[in-house]
Amino acid sequence: MSSYFKFIIFLILAGPQTVLADVTLNALFTDHMVIQRETKMPIWGWADANEKIEIIGSWGEKASAIADADGSWRTSLKTPKAGGPFQITIIGKNKIVIDDVLSGEVWLCTGQSNMDFALAKFLNDSRETQYQPLVEYIRAEVANANDDQLRHIEVLQNTSLYEKQTEFKGQWVSAKGEDVKKITATGYFFAKELRRELNVPIGLVECSWGGTRIQPWMSEETFMADESLKAYFQNNRKEIKETIEIMDAPEYVDTVYQNKMAIWKEKGEQGRAPKPKQSPRDNMQEPATLYNGMLNSVIPYAIKGAIWYQGESNAVYMANEYEQAFTAMIKGWRADWNQGDFPFYWAQLAGCLRGDEKTDQGWAVVNDQLRKTLKVSNTGMAVLHDIGEAKDIHPHNKIDAGKRFALLALKNDYGVKIAVANGPLYKNKIIKNKKIIVSFNDEGSGLMVGKKHLLDETVAVNEPLKWFEIEDKDGTWHTAEAKIIGKDKIEVWNTTIDNPINVRYAWTGYPEGANLYNKEGLPTASFSTEN
Repeated sequence: MSSYFKFIIFLILAGPQTVLADVTLNALFTDHMVIQRETKMPIWGWADANEKIEIIGSWGEKASAIADADGSWRTSLKTPKAGGPFQITIIGKNKIVIDDVLSGEVWLCTGQSNMDFALAKFLNDSRETQYQPLVEYIRAEVANANDDQLRHIEVLQNTSLYEKQTEFKGQWVSAKGEDVKKITATGYFFAKELRRELNVPIGLVECSWGGTRIQPWMSEETFMADESLKAYFQNNRKEIKETIEIMDAPEYVDTVYQNKMAIWKEKGEQGRAPKPKQSPRDNMQEPATLYNGMLNSVIPYAIKGAIWYQGESNAVYMANEYEQAFTAMIKGWRADWNQGDFPFYWAQLAGCLRGDEKTDQGWAVVNDQLRKTLKVSNTGMAVLHDIGEAKDIHPHNKIDAGKRFALLALKNDYGVKIAVANGPLYKNKIIKNKKIIVSFNDEGSGLMVGKKHLLDETVAVNEPLKWFEIEDKDGTWHTAEAKIIGKDKIEVWNTTIDNPINVRYAWTGYPEGANLYNKEGLPTASFSTEN
Protein backbone atom coordinates (compact mmCIF):
# COMPACT_ATOMS: atom_id res chain seq x y z
CA MET A 1 0.00 0.00 0.00
CA SER A 2 1.41 3.39 -0.99
CA SER A 3 2.21 6.06 1.58
CA TYR A 4 -0.52 8.25 0.02
CA PHE A 5 -3.27 5.72 0.63
CA LYS A 6 -1.97 5.03 4.15
CA PHE A 7 -2.22 8.76 4.84
CA ILE A 8 -5.81 8.92 3.51
CA ILE A 9 -6.83 5.97 5.73
CA PHE A 10 -5.20 7.67 8.71
CA LEU A 11 -7.21 10.85 8.10
CA ILE A 12 -10.46 8.88 7.82
CA LEU A 13 -9.81 7.05 11.06
CA ALA A 14 -8.44 10.02 12.95
CA GLY A 15 -10.96 12.59 11.72
CA PRO A 16 -13.91 11.73 14.02
CA GLN A 17 -11.61 11.42 17.01
CA THR A 18 -10.15 14.83 16.30
CA VAL A 19 -13.64 16.34 16.19
CA LEU A 20 -14.62 14.64 19.42
CA ALA A 21 -11.45 15.90 21.10
CA ASP A 22 -12.52 19.54 20.87
CA VAL A 23 -13.58 20.96 24.19
CA THR A 24 -16.84 22.88 23.82
CA LEU A 25 -18.75 25.15 26.19
CA ASN A 26 -22.35 26.04 26.89
CA ALA A 27 -23.37 29.12 24.86
CA LEU A 28 -23.37 31.26 28.01
CA PHE A 29 -19.58 31.05 28.05
CA THR A 30 -18.75 33.17 25.04
CA ASP A 31 -17.25 36.56 24.24
CA HIS A 32 -18.85 39.57 25.99
CA MET A 33 -20.38 37.46 28.76
CA VAL A 34 -21.21 38.86 32.19
CA ILE A 35 -20.33 36.73 35.19
CA GLN A 36 -21.72 37.06 38.70
CA ARG A 37 -19.14 38.86 40.80
CA GLU A 38 -17.38 37.45 43.88
CA THR A 39 -18.84 33.97 43.84
CA LYS A 40 -18.03 30.45 42.72
CA MET A 41 -19.30 30.33 39.16
CA PRO A 42 -20.24 26.95 37.70
CA ILE A 43 -18.72 26.48 34.26
CA TRP A 44 -19.45 23.47 32.08
CA GLY A 45 -19.20 21.91 28.67
CA TRP A 46 -18.20 18.77 26.80
CA ALA A 47 -15.03 16.96 25.79
CA ASP A 48 -13.70 13.45 25.30
CA ALA A 49 -14.39 11.01 28.10
CA ASN A 50 -11.76 11.37 30.85
CA GLU A 51 -10.24 14.43 29.19
CA LYS A 52 -8.68 16.90 31.60
CA ILE A 53 -9.78 20.51 31.25
CA GLU A 54 -8.08 23.54 32.79
CA ILE A 55 -9.87 26.88 33.28
CA ILE A 56 -7.87 30.05 33.87
CA GLY A 57 -9.33 33.45 34.74
CA SER A 58 -7.14 36.41 33.85
CA TRP A 59 -7.81 37.81 37.34
CA GLY A 60 -5.68 35.03 38.83
CA GLU A 61 -8.07 32.16 39.60
CA LYS A 62 -7.85 28.65 38.18
CA ALA A 63 -9.98 25.50 38.17
CA SER A 64 -9.90 22.08 36.54
CA ALA A 65 -12.23 19.26 35.62
CA ILE A 66 -12.15 15.76 34.15
CA ALA A 67 -14.85 14.86 31.66
CA ASP A 68 -17.23 12.07 32.65
CA ALA A 69 -17.75 8.92 30.60
CA ASP A 70 -20.41 10.72 28.52
CA GLY A 71 -18.05 13.61 27.82
CA SER A 72 -19.76 16.19 30.03
CA TRP A 73 -17.76 18.15 32.57
CA ARG A 74 -18.38 20.87 35.13
CA THR A 75 -16.37 22.77 37.69
CA SER A 76 -16.45 26.11 39.54
CA LEU A 77 -14.29 29.17 39.13
CA LYS A 78 -13.95 31.97 41.67
CA THR A 79 -15.00 35.27 40.14
CA PRO A 80 -13.48 38.70 40.78
CA LYS A 81 -14.90 41.97 42.04
CA ALA A 82 -16.97 43.99 39.60
CA GLY A 83 -15.01 45.15 36.61
CA GLY A 84 -13.28 43.99 33.48
CA PRO A 85 -12.79 43.27 30.71
CA PHE A 86 -11.26 39.94 31.66
CA GLN A 87 -10.37 36.76 29.79
CA ILE A 88 -11.25 33.16 30.55
CA THR A 89 -9.08 30.49 28.96
CA ILE A 90 -10.15 26.85 28.68
CA ILE A 91 -7.50 24.29 27.79
CA GLY A 92 -8.04 20.64 26.91
CA LYS A 93 -6.94 19.00 23.70
CA ASN A 94 -7.80 22.36 22.20
CA LYS A 95 -7.80 25.88 23.59
CA ILE A 96 -10.69 28.37 23.90
CA VAL A 97 -10.23 32.01 24.89
CA ILE A 98 -13.30 33.97 25.98
CA ASP A 99 -12.68 37.69 25.54
CA ASP A 100 -14.30 40.83 26.93
CA VAL A 101 -15.69 39.21 30.06
CA LEU A 102 -17.29 41.56 32.59
CA SER A 103 -17.88 40.79 36.26
CA GLY A 104 -21.00 42.26 37.80
CA GLU A 105 -24.58 41.31 38.59
CA VAL A 106 -26.47 38.67 36.61
CA TRP A 107 -30.25 38.37 36.63
CA LEU A 108 -32.51 35.78 35.06
CA CYS A 109 -35.47 37.28 33.14
CA THR A 110 -38.35 34.88 32.56
CA GLY A 111 -42.05 34.62 31.81
CA GLN A 112 -44.33 35.25 28.86
CA SER A 113 -44.71 38.09 26.36
CA ASN A 114 -44.39 41.05 28.74
CA MET A 115 -40.92 39.75 29.53
CA ASP A 116 -40.31 38.25 26.10
CA PHE A 117 -41.01 41.40 24.08
CA ALA A 118 -37.80 43.20 23.22
CA LEU A 119 -37.49 46.98 22.97
CA ALA A 120 -38.06 46.69 19.21
CA LYS A 121 -41.64 45.59 19.88
CA PHE A 122 -42.49 48.94 21.48
CA LEU A 123 -41.32 51.25 18.72
CA ASN A 124 -44.58 51.22 16.75
CA ASP A 125 -47.33 53.74 17.47
CA SER A 126 -49.58 52.96 20.42
CA ARG A 127 -53.16 51.76 19.94
CA GLU A 128 -54.45 54.62 22.07
CA THR A 129 -53.08 58.10 21.48
CA GLN A 130 -52.69 58.93 25.17
CA TYR A 131 -49.86 56.38 25.38
CA GLN A 132 -47.91 57.74 22.42
CA PRO A 133 -45.53 59.71 24.72
CA LEU A 134 -44.34 56.34 26.03
CA VAL A 135 -43.56 55.24 22.48
CA GLU A 136 -41.58 58.41 21.90
CA TYR A 137 -39.69 57.85 25.14
CA ILE A 138 -38.69 54.31 24.12
CA ARG A 139 -37.74 55.46 20.62
CA ALA A 140 -35.42 58.04 22.12
CA GLU A 141 -34.03 55.48 24.56
CA VAL A 142 -33.20 53.08 21.74
CA ALA A 143 -31.72 55.82 19.57
CA ASN A 144 -29.42 57.07 22.33
CA ALA A 145 -28.53 53.82 24.14
CA ASN A 146 -24.78 53.36 24.40
CA ASP A 147 -24.03 51.23 27.44
CA ASP A 148 -21.50 48.47 26.82
CA GLN A 149 -21.80 47.32 30.43
CA LEU A 150 -25.48 46.39 30.17
CA ARG A 151 -25.55 43.05 28.37
CA HIS A 152 -28.10 40.44 27.42
CA ILE A 153 -28.28 36.88 26.13
CA GLU A 154 -31.49 35.13 25.08
CA VAL A 155 -32.32 31.45 24.98
CA LEU A 156 -34.11 30.84 21.69
CA GLN A 157 -37.62 29.44 22.02
CA ASN A 158 -37.59 25.68 21.96
CA THR A 159 -39.84 22.85 23.12
CA SER A 160 -38.68 19.50 24.44
CA LEU A 161 -41.36 17.20 25.74
CA TYR A 162 -39.17 14.57 27.35
CA GLU A 163 -35.46 15.38 27.09
CA LYS A 164 -33.72 18.07 29.13
CA GLN A 165 -31.67 20.18 26.76
CA THR A 166 -28.24 21.24 27.99
CA GLU A 167 -27.25 23.63 25.20
CA PHE A 168 -28.77 26.45 23.18
CA LYS A 169 -27.82 28.90 20.45
CA GLY A 170 -27.32 32.46 21.58
CA GLN A 171 -24.86 35.30 21.94
CA TRP A 172 -24.28 38.16 24.33
CA VAL A 173 -25.16 41.64 23.06
CA SER A 174 -24.66 45.07 24.59
CA ALA A 175 -27.13 47.91 25.00
CA LYS A 176 -25.86 49.98 22.12
CA GLY A 177 -26.52 50.40 18.41
CA GLU A 178 -29.00 48.04 16.80
CA ASP A 179 -28.35 45.36 19.41
CA VAL A 180 -30.23 47.25 22.11
CA LYS A 181 -33.47 46.51 20.24
CA LYS A 182 -32.98 42.80 20.98
CA ILE A 183 -33.07 43.21 24.76
CA THR A 184 -36.17 42.42 26.80
CA ALA A 185 -37.81 45.79 27.46
CA THR A 186 -38.81 44.97 31.05
CA GLY A 187 -35.36 43.60 31.76
CA TYR A 188 -33.63 46.55 30.11
CA PHE A 189 -35.29 49.19 32.30
CA PHE A 190 -34.72 47.01 35.37
CA ALA A 191 -31.04 46.71 34.50
CA LYS A 192 -30.75 50.41 33.72
CA GLU A 193 -31.84 51.26 37.26
CA LEU A 194 -29.33 48.81 38.71
CA ARG A 195 -26.59 50.29 36.54
CA ARG A 196 -27.47 53.79 37.74
CA GLU A 197 -27.47 52.88 41.43
CA LEU A 198 -24.69 50.28 41.59
CA ASN A 199 -22.37 51.38 38.75
CA VAL A 200 -21.37 47.78 37.98
CA PRO A 201 -21.88 45.66 34.85
CA ILE A 202 -25.31 44.02 34.59
CA GLY A 203 -26.01 40.83 32.66
CA LEU A 204 -29.48 39.63 31.73
CA VAL A 205 -30.11 35.99 30.86
CA GLU A 206 -33.51 35.86 29.19
CA CYS A 207 -35.59 32.71 28.98
CA SER A 208 -39.18 33.60 28.03
CA TRP A 209 -41.94 32.85 25.52
CA GLY A 210 -45.07 34.87 24.79
CA GLY A 211 -48.44 33.31 25.50
CA THR A 212 -47.12 30.55 27.72
CA ARG A 213 -48.69 29.28 30.93
CA ILE A 214 -46.77 28.56 34.09
CA GLN A 215 -47.00 24.77 33.74
CA PRO A 216 -44.45 24.46 30.86
CA TRP A 217 -41.86 26.25 33.02
CA MET A 218 -42.06 23.65 35.80
CA SER A 219 -39.84 20.56 35.80
CA GLU A 220 -41.18 17.02 35.87
CA GLU A 221 -39.51 16.56 39.25
CA THR A 222 -41.46 19.53 40.62
CA PHE A 223 -44.75 18.02 39.48
CA MET A 224 -43.88 14.63 40.89
CA ALA A 225 -43.00 16.05 44.33
CA ASP A 226 -46.60 17.15 45.03
CA GLU A 227 -49.49 14.67 44.98
CA SER A 228 -52.06 16.91 43.28
CA LEU A 229 -49.53 18.30 40.81
CA LYS A 230 -48.36 14.74 40.19
CA ALA A 231 -51.88 13.60 39.30
CA TYR A 232 -52.27 16.50 36.88
CA PHE A 233 -48.92 15.76 35.24
CA GLN A 234 -49.53 12.03 34.89
CA ASN A 235 -52.98 12.58 33.38
CA ASN A 236 -51.48 15.04 30.94
CA ARG A 237 -48.71 12.63 29.95
CA LYS A 238 -51.24 9.85 29.40
CA GLU A 239 -53.25 12.08 27.05
CA ILE A 240 -50.08 13.15 25.25
CA LYS A 241 -48.99 9.56 24.70
CA GLU A 242 -52.37 8.62 23.25
CA THR A 243 -52.38 11.67 20.97
CA ILE A 244 -48.85 11.01 19.69
CA GLU A 245 -49.70 7.38 18.96
CA ILE A 246 -52.70 8.47 16.91
CA MET A 247 -50.82 11.18 15.02
CA ASP A 248 -47.80 8.97 14.34
CA ALA A 249 -49.90 6.19 12.82
CA PRO A 250 -49.35 5.78 9.04
CA GLU A 251 -53.07 6.05 8.35
CA TYR A 252 -53.55 9.26 10.37
CA VAL A 253 -55.45 12.04 8.61
CA ASP A 254 -56.24 15.38 10.20
CA THR A 255 -59.86 15.46 9.07
CA VAL A 256 -60.78 18.46 11.22
CA TYR A 257 -58.08 20.51 9.56
CA GLN A 258 -59.05 19.30 6.10
CA ASN A 259 -62.68 20.26 6.65
CA LYS A 260 -61.77 23.70 7.96
CA MET A 261 -59.42 24.24 5.03
CA ALA A 262 -62.12 23.28 2.56
CA ILE A 263 -64.57 25.75 4.12
CA TRP A 264 -61.92 28.47 4.17
CA LYS A 265 -61.23 27.98 0.46
CA GLU A 266 -64.95 27.95 -0.37
CA LYS A 267 -65.27 31.35 1.32
CA GLY A 268 -62.54 32.84 -0.85
CA GLU A 269 -59.64 32.31 1.53
CA GLN A 270 -60.70 35.23 3.71
CA GLY A 271 -58.93 35.73 7.02
CA ARG A 272 -56.24 33.48 8.43
CA ALA A 273 -55.87 30.02 7.00
CA PRO A 274 -56.65 27.14 9.38
CA LYS A 275 -53.71 25.36 10.95
CA PRO A 276 -53.28 21.60 11.25
CA LYS A 277 -53.41 19.96 14.66
CA GLN A 278 -50.18 20.49 16.52
CA SER A 279 -48.21 17.56 17.81
CA PRO A 280 -47.71 17.60 21.59
CA ARG A 281 -44.00 17.41 20.86
CA ASP A 282 -44.18 20.97 19.50
CA ASN A 283 -46.76 22.40 21.90
CA MET A 284 -45.26 25.11 24.10
CA GLN A 285 -48.07 24.70 26.66
CA GLU A 286 -47.40 21.11 27.69
CA PRO A 287 -46.12 20.72 31.28
CA ALA A 288 -42.31 20.76 31.64
CA THR A 289 -41.73 21.30 27.92
CA LEU A 290 -40.11 24.74 28.27
CA TYR A 291 -38.24 23.82 31.40
CA ASN A 292 -36.74 20.97 29.37
CA GLY A 293 -36.30 22.86 26.12
CA MET A 294 -35.05 26.20 27.42
CA LEU A 295 -34.52 26.76 31.13
CA ASN A 296 -32.49 23.63 31.81
CA SER A 297 -29.86 24.81 29.33
CA VAL A 298 -28.89 27.76 31.57
CA ILE A 299 -28.96 25.93 34.92
CA PRO A 300 -26.82 26.37 37.07
CA TYR A 301 -25.27 29.55 35.65
CA ALA A 302 -24.37 31.83 38.56
CA ILE A 303 -27.09 34.45 39.00
CA LYS A 304 -27.98 37.03 41.61
CA GLY A 305 -31.71 36.43 41.26
CA ALA A 306 -34.69 36.21 38.93
CA ILE A 307 -37.50 38.47 37.73
CA TRP A 308 -40.70 36.87 36.43
CA TYR A 309 -43.54 38.44 34.42
CA GLN A 310 -46.19 35.84 33.67
CA GLY A 311 -49.78 34.95 34.49
CA GLU A 312 -51.85 36.42 31.68
CA SER A 313 -52.26 33.01 30.02
CA ASN A 314 -53.33 31.39 33.28
CA ALA A 315 -56.27 33.76 33.64
CA VAL A 316 -58.23 31.20 31.61
CA TYR A 317 -56.31 28.09 32.66
CA MET A 318 -56.18 26.81 36.24
CA ALA A 319 -56.27 30.32 37.70
CA ASN A 320 -57.28 29.10 41.16
CA GLU A 321 -54.32 26.71 41.26
CA TYR A 322 -51.75 29.34 40.30
CA GLU A 323 -50.36 29.93 43.78
CA GLN A 324 -49.73 26.23 44.27
CA ALA A 325 -47.97 25.90 40.91
CA PHE A 326 -45.97 29.12 41.33
CA THR A 327 -44.79 28.22 44.82
CA ALA A 328 -43.70 24.79 43.64
CA MET A 329 -41.94 26.26 40.60
CA ILE A 330 -39.91 28.75 42.64
CA LYS A 331 -38.82 26.06 45.09
CA GLY A 332 -37.99 23.72 42.22
CA TRP A 333 -35.86 26.28 40.39
CA ARG A 334 -33.98 27.14 43.57
CA ALA A 335 -33.29 23.48 44.26
CA ASP A 336 -32.04 22.91 40.72
CA TRP A 337 -29.77 25.96 40.74
CA ASN A 338 -28.34 24.95 44.12
CA GLN A 339 -27.47 28.57 44.89
CA GLY A 340 -29.65 28.94 47.95
CA ASP A 341 -32.95 30.82 48.10
CA PHE A 342 -31.90 33.42 45.56
CA PRO A 343 -34.12 36.52 45.22
CA PHE A 344 -37.20 35.92 43.12
CA TYR A 345 -39.36 38.89 42.12
CA TRP A 346 -42.46 39.05 39.95
CA ALA A 347 -45.08 41.39 38.56
CA GLN A 348 -48.70 41.58 39.59
CA LEU A 349 -50.22 41.99 36.14
CA ALA A 350 -50.76 45.36 34.50
CA GLY A 351 -54.34 46.40 33.82
CA CYS A 352 -55.96 45.43 30.51
CA LEU A 353 -59.56 45.19 29.34
CA ARG A 354 -60.54 41.55 28.96
CA GLY A 355 -62.97 40.20 26.41
CA ASP A 356 -65.38 38.40 28.72
CA GLU A 357 -66.36 38.00 32.35
CA LYS A 358 -64.54 34.70 32.82
CA THR A 359 -61.21 36.10 31.62
CA ASP A 360 -61.71 39.31 33.58
CA GLN A 361 -62.32 37.44 36.82
CA GLY A 362 -59.52 34.98 36.07
CA TRP A 363 -57.13 37.92 35.68
CA ALA A 364 -58.12 39.14 39.14
CA VAL A 365 -57.75 35.65 40.60
CA VAL A 366 -54.25 35.22 39.18
CA ASN A 367 -53.24 38.61 40.55
CA ASP A 368 -54.44 37.59 44.01
CA GLN A 369 -52.67 34.25 43.70
CA LEU A 370 -49.48 36.11 42.84
CA ARG A 371 -49.94 38.21 45.99
CA LYS A 372 -50.46 35.13 48.13
CA THR A 373 -47.23 33.59 46.84
CA LEU A 374 -45.34 36.28 48.75
CA LYS A 375 -45.36 33.83 51.67
CA VAL A 376 -42.35 32.21 49.97
CA SER A 377 -39.11 33.53 51.48
CA ASN A 378 -36.93 36.11 49.73
CA THR A 379 -39.56 37.14 47.21
CA GLY A 380 -41.22 40.39 46.19
CA MET A 381 -43.89 41.74 43.86
CA ALA A 382 -43.96 44.78 41.60
CA VAL A 383 -47.57 45.98 41.29
CA LEU A 384 -48.44 47.22 37.79
CA HIS A 385 -52.22 47.55 37.53
CA ASP A 386 -51.96 51.35 37.35
CA ILE A 387 -49.62 51.41 34.33
CA GLY A 388 -51.57 49.17 31.97
CA GLU A 389 -53.41 50.03 28.76
CA ALA A 390 -57.04 49.16 28.14
CA LYS A 391 -56.52 48.01 24.54
CA ASP A 392 -53.05 46.50 24.72
CA ILE A 393 -52.07 43.47 26.78
CA HIS A 394 -48.46 44.62 26.25
CA PRO A 395 -48.43 48.08 27.86
CA HIS A 396 -45.65 50.42 26.81
CA ASN A 397 -44.73 51.58 30.29
CA LYS A 398 -41.96 49.10 30.84
CA ILE A 399 -40.00 52.03 32.27
CA ASP A 400 -41.92 52.09 35.55
CA ALA A 401 -42.23 48.29 35.48
CA GLY A 402 -38.45 48.02 35.39
CA LYS A 403 -38.07 50.65 38.11
CA ARG A 404 -40.48 48.83 40.42
CA PHE A 405 -38.62 45.56 39.93
CA ALA A 406 -35.37 47.41 40.63
CA LEU A 407 -36.69 48.92 43.87
CA LEU A 408 -37.12 45.40 45.26
CA ALA A 409 -33.60 44.36 44.32
CA LEU A 410 -31.93 47.58 45.41
CA LYS A 411 -33.53 47.57 48.85
CA ASN A 412 -33.46 43.85 49.58
CA ASP A 413 -30.25 42.69 47.90
CA TYR A 414 -27.96 45.69 47.59
CA GLY A 415 -28.62 47.62 50.78
CA VAL A 416 -29.68 50.84 49.08
CA LYS A 417 -31.58 53.05 51.51
CA ILE A 418 -35.14 53.02 50.21
CA ALA A 419 -38.07 53.72 52.52
CA VAL A 420 -40.32 51.09 50.95
CA ALA A 421 -39.80 48.96 47.85
CA ASN A 422 -43.40 48.09 47.03
CA GLY A 423 -46.94 49.29 47.46
CA PRO A 424 -49.23 48.47 50.38
CA LEU A 425 -50.07 44.78 50.86
CA TYR A 426 -53.19 43.50 52.56
CA LYS A 427 -52.44 42.41 56.14
CA ASN A 428 -55.72 41.69 57.97
CA LYS A 429 -59.34 42.76 58.49
CA ILE A 430 -61.61 43.48 61.44
CA ILE A 431 -65.40 43.68 61.09
CA LYS A 432 -66.74 46.50 63.25
CA ASN A 433 -70.09 48.34 63.28
CA LYS A 434 -71.18 47.30 59.80
CA LYS A 435 -67.79 48.27 58.41
CA ILE A 436 -64.62 46.35 57.68
CA ILE A 437 -61.32 47.81 58.88
CA VAL A 438 -58.48 46.73 56.58
CA SER A 439 -54.82 47.01 57.65
CA PHE A 440 -51.79 46.95 55.37
CA ASN A 441 -48.10 46.21 55.42
CA ASP A 442 -45.59 48.25 53.41
CA GLU A 443 -47.58 51.42 53.86
CA GLY A 444 -44.32 53.40 53.91
CA SER A 445 -44.88 56.92 55.17
CA GLY A 446 -48.60 56.28 55.15
CA LEU A 447 -51.52 55.60 52.85
CA MET A 448 -52.78 58.19 50.39
CA VAL A 449 -55.24 58.64 47.55
CA GLY A 450 -53.03 59.06 44.51
CA LYS A 451 -52.97 59.47 40.76
CA LYS A 452 -50.34 58.24 38.33
CA HIS A 453 -50.02 59.71 34.82
CA LEU A 454 -47.68 58.08 32.33
CA LEU A 455 -44.10 58.50 33.59
CA ASP A 456 -44.90 61.26 36.06
CA GLU A 457 -44.50 60.65 39.77
CA THR A 458 -47.68 59.67 41.61
CA VAL A 459 -49.33 62.68 43.23
CA ALA A 460 -51.84 62.94 46.09
CA VAL A 461 -55.36 63.90 44.99
CA ASN A 462 -58.52 64.88 46.84
CA GLU A 463 -60.76 62.12 45.54
CA PRO A 464 -62.71 59.22 47.06
CA LEU A 465 -61.12 55.79 47.04
CA LYS A 466 -62.26 53.65 44.12
CA TRP A 467 -62.55 49.99 43.16
CA PHE A 468 -63.46 48.64 46.59
CA GLU A 469 -66.15 45.99 46.92
CA ILE A 470 -67.78 44.39 49.92
CA GLU A 471 -69.32 40.93 50.27
CA ASP A 472 -72.56 40.34 52.13
CA LYS A 473 -73.47 37.26 54.19
CA ASP A 474 -75.08 35.66 51.11
CA GLY A 475 -71.87 35.84 49.10
CA THR A 476 -72.90 38.71 46.83
CA TRP A 477 -70.39 41.46 46.09
CA HIS A 478 -71.40 45.13 46.11
CA THR A 479 -69.61 48.36 45.22
CA ALA A 480 -68.33 49.91 48.44
CA GLU A 481 -67.16 53.21 49.84
CA ALA A 482 -63.79 53.45 51.56
CA LYS A 483 -61.64 56.01 53.32
CA ILE A 484 -58.23 56.18 54.95
CA ILE A 485 -58.47 56.24 58.76
CA GLY A 486 -54.83 55.86 59.77
CA LYS A 487 -51.29 55.46 58.53
CA ASP A 488 -51.91 51.84 57.57
CA LYS A 489 -55.71 51.43 57.78
CA ILE A 490 -58.83 52.07 55.77
CA GLU A 491 -62.48 51.40 56.49
CA VAL A 492 -64.83 49.97 53.88
CA TRP A 493 -68.62 49.89 53.91
CA ASN A 494 -71.85 49.87 51.96
CA THR A 495 -74.79 51.49 53.77
CA THR A 496 -77.16 48.76 52.54
CA ILE A 497 -75.05 45.92 53.96
CA ASP A 498 -75.53 45.22 57.68
CA ASN A 499 -73.32 42.13 57.97
CA PRO A 500 -70.29 42.52 55.68
CA ILE A 501 -68.01 39.51 55.33
CA ASN A 502 -65.12 40.39 53.01
CA VAL A 503 -63.48 43.18 51.04
CA ARG A 504 -61.74 43.10 47.71
CA TYR A 505 -59.87 45.76 45.75
CA ALA A 506 -59.12 46.27 42.05
CA TRP A 507 -60.84 42.96 41.33
CA THR A 508 -60.92 43.15 37.54
CA GLY A 509 -58.64 42.98 34.55
CA TYR A 510 -58.63 46.75 34.13
CA PRO A 511 -59.19 48.66 37.41
CA GLU A 512 -58.89 52.07 35.80
CA GLY A 513 -58.63 54.73 38.48
CA ALA A 514 -57.77 52.40 41.37
CA ASN A 515 -56.13 54.95 43.62
CA LEU A 516 -54.88 53.63 46.97
CA TYR A 517 -51.13 54.22 47.19
CA ASN A 518 -48.51 54.73 49.84
CA LYS A 519 -46.99 58.21 50.09
CA GLU A 520 -43.93 56.93 48.25
CA GLY A 521 -46.19 56.64 45.19
CA LEU A 522 -46.44 52.87 44.89
CA PRO A 523 -49.86 51.30 44.26
CA THR A 524 -51.67 48.91 46.60
CA ALA A 525 -51.71 45.34 45.31
CA SER A 526 -55.11 44.08 44.25
CA PHE A 527 -56.44 41.68 46.88
CA SER A 528 -59.35 39.86 48.41
CA THR A 529 -59.73 39.21 52.16
CA GLU A 530 -61.29 35.81 51.43
CA ASN A 531 -59.39 32.81 52.73
